Order: sequence, then C-alpha cells, then structure tokens
Amino acid sequence: MNTFMNYRFFFRSSFLLAILFLSLAGGSRANAQGSDCLSQSVPNDPQGSVIWAPAFCQEFNSTTPAPPDQTVWSFDTGNSGFGNNEIEVYCGPPGFTNNPSGCPTTFSTSNSNAYIDGSGHLLIKTFTIGTTWYSARLKTQGLMNFKYGRIEGKIQLPDTTNQGLWPAFWSLGGNITTVPWPGCGEADILEVWSPAVLGGPGPNGNRSTLHTASTDGSGVQPNGQFTFPTGQANSTGLHTYGMIWSANMQQYYIDNPLKPYYIATTSNLSSGDTWPFNLNIFLLMNIAVGGTLGGTPSASTANPGVMMVDYVRQYQASAAVPKPTLGNPASITVKAGATTGNSTTLTPGLTSGTGFVYLSCATTAPKASCSVATNDPLNIHVLNSSPAGAAETATVTVTTTANSLVPPSLFDPRRLLRFPVVIIAVVLLLVVATLAPRLRKRASSLVFATAALLILAGMTIASCGGGGSSMSPPPPPPNGTTPGSYTITVYAFTESNVSDGTNANADASVPITLTVN
Repeated sequence: MNTFMNYRFFFRSSFLLAILFLSLAGGSRANAQGSDCLSQSVPNDPQGSVIWAPAFCQEFNSTTPAPPDQTVWSFDTGNSGFGNNEIEVYCGPPGFTNNPSGCPTTFSTSNSNAYIDGSGHLLIKTFTIGTTWYSARLKTQGLMNFKYGRIEGKIQLPDTTNQGLWPAFWSLGGNITTVPWPGCGEADILEVWSPAVLGGPGPNGNRSTLHTASTDGSGVQPNGQFTFPTGQANSTGLHTYGMIWSANMQQYYIDNPLKPYYIATTSNLSSGDTWPFNLNIFLLMNIAVGGTLGGTPSASTANPGVMMVDYVRQYQASAAVPKPTLGNPASITVKAGATTGNSTTLTPGLTSGTGFVYLSCATTAPKASCSVATNDPLNIHVLNSSPAGAAETATVTVTTTANSLVPPSLFDPRRLLRFPVVIIAVVLLLVVATLAPRLRKRASSLVFATAALLILAGMTIASCGGGGSSMSPPPPPPNGTTPGSYTITVYAFTESNVSDGTNANADASVPITLTVN
C-alpha cells in the first residue's frame, strides 16, 4: 500500500509539475511576443552610471521575408499630401484596409513598400510605377504608445544628395485625434532632405525638430543640427538615432547617448506656448516624396530609395538616478524694479555619468518672475553631470516690478475734483490776458472775477471733500512688486524623471530667500 501511494503521489506530482512548467513556458512566450526584447535576447545597455533596460524591441529578425508585424505597426495610406504637398502614394501590406489602387495585392519583395528582408532588417522602399511614386509610412498609433525613456532606431537612409526624397523617424502625440497637430506635439528624431531645399542636411547630417502649438511648422528654435564626422554619412552605413526623453526635457543623439547634440526643455518655449511632450506618443517611420522639404524629384533622385532599419527600441532606466544636491544658495535682497543685485549663483552636486539635469524656478513674489541660466554649451537650462571641464553652475535671476513714483496726493479723490475747475479758470485767465487790450474794462473785470470764483470753488470743494467728509487720502494703489519677504524655489529634473513634470514631482528643490524693499 505504501508503494501504491508513493507511485500515486509521484504521478500526481509529476502531472502538477508538468502543468506548472507549461504555464511558465507559456507565460514567457506571451511576454516575449509582447515586447520581443526577451525572445531576441536584447541586453541591458549601460551608459555612464545609468543602466538602460530594454522595454520595447522590434528587431526584424524573421529569417524569411514578410510584411511588418501588424500587431505593432499600422500604416497611413493614400496620396492626400499629408499637409506637406507630398506626391507619393502610401501603401500598406497586401490586403491592408484602405490600400489605394496600384498598391500590391500579393506579397513580394519586388513590389512591397515595407517588408522584413529575412536578413534582420525592415526595409521601407519608395519607387515609381510609371510616373507615380509609391512609398510606405509605418506608425504604432492605436497599437503601441510610449512615454519617456530612451527611444532609438538603427537606420541607414537613401541618398538625399538630390531633391526628391524626405525620410524620417519621428513621433506624434497620442492625443492627436482630440488635440490636432501641432498642439499634440511632434518630435523629429531623424529628418533628412536634400541640401538643395532650404539647406537640408543631406547625406552628411541630420535635423531634429520639436513642433508645438505656437511654433507650428518651423519648430522650437533653434532646431537640432548634426554633422557626421569626415568619412561617414547617413546613406553609407547604419547609425543609431535616438532621444533620451524625460519630464520637461528631450536630448537627441546619434550613435552615442552620452553625447547629445541637441537638448530642448520647457524653458525653451516662448511665453504662452505649451510643452506637449509629457504625454504619450506613437512612433512613425516613412519616406516622403516631394513636398515642402522633399523638393522636386528628377532622374537623379534615388529610385528605388531604401530606408534600412536594423531595430527600433525603447529603453527605460532600471533605477532612478541619484538626486542632485542644490546646495545653500545666497539670499537676494533687492529694490522693486532693480536690474542689478537681483541674482544668486549655485553649483549643484551631480553624480558623474548620470546625464543632464533640467533646472527651473518659481517665486512667490507678486508681479515678479525668475529664471535659471547655466553655463552649459548645449542648453542654458540644463547641467551636465560629466562636463569636459569644471562643474557647471547656474545663476538664478529674479525680475521684479518697480512701484509708481506718482505722489499719493494725486490719488486723493477730493483733490481730483479740483483739477477740471482749475484748468477752466487757467484757460479763462489766458484768454483774458490775450484779449485784454481789445476788451472793455468792465468786460475784462467780469472775466477775471469769474476765473477767480472758479479757482476758489475748486479749492472749497477739495477742502470740503465734496460733502464735509474728514476721510484721509487713500494710499496709491499697488502697481509693482509689494515690498516684503518672499521665496524663490529652484527645481531639478533628472533624465530618469517620469512624472507629469509639475514642480511637486521634481527630483530635488531648494528655496532661496527673496527680500524686496
């Protein structure tokens, strides 16, 4: 009996273990299909002191040619010009909803505008059929949203020496259906067009631009411009184009995340503009033909033009970077409206290798504002944790409003009644003085008497307050920064900050005492 029970126990245990194993295996497969990072063995990527863990991975490692994964990528279709007067017809995979006539109905690498080549790449191809250009515009809209982290693609572009092609790797705000462009925000990680059109970067560079509600098509100024080292080009090899995206800040880089060439922050926006980049986005990749920046295609335009994508990834910091220390900056004492002696300097303590920190400020003083300016060469609103020389510093400046110098008596309502009467009397006196030689003695005396009575009446009304009130004159209304004690607070946001960007969620802050005289 003991033997039977042992066998039964063994059988049941083995059965349960098998179920457990299959459940775990199934769970791993589901996770792998969801992000594709685990199944593709994409490792963590240490950069400086920050360890970036892969969170989304499209590696395009199918061993046989096939259309892109439609659980991740959707497609814009048609030839509407897409707001830029483009001339291409965008096609989805064969059978894709709303594919225009002329798009392929069966899959083939020879006639598809977007496909996985079987050698580890996604290819986006634009070419002509007759005189019509066909291309592809992939997007994750409605399938995959992103928020913060490091987003990058390893890409080789078609030759853009001559006019015609306009490839891009970019993002739009996930709320575009309710907040139309440009209010939803657009961030161009990679955007290249011919130097013959408005000085485009061509094969030797890249342009990164942020579009907001107020900046529209021109984007936040200045744009980010990158030039490849001698011997390199975007059309002759794969390069990594990415951005490090955190609350209130975006950093753009090529090949080296530790050396961004362009940084934009909320403080780079003009007054009244809105920073739309603390919300979800979706990604896009495409080759446009013609249009605002594409220019006019010709026989010299690359045909076919091929955009080769090795991967598209999103990384997240595996842990928050150490919080910066902001020291104990000196207080500011200033007379309202003064433009000197209204600043203080601080040297924050940053852990080396933790990237850039964005600084902003706010003050409790009325009719006043503050600003933070650093000595960083890329952006005066950030600090580099690993500068080439000495530690970078920040200067905090407060701007107050001067109070009026008008005497309080001018604001006394009793005295205000005197002004029109006195003015009339003065005018009469001037008239009399001018016409006295022509007037009869009796008439001039009458006019002088009238003027005198008016002056006396004005003085009487003012002295009596219009009704015998003994009310004292009120002080002048406040029209500047009221003297008193206030606070300026400096806020620091690191590149691992994934909050809504409000001051309450800053990584660090420090108060500065402000006294206004």
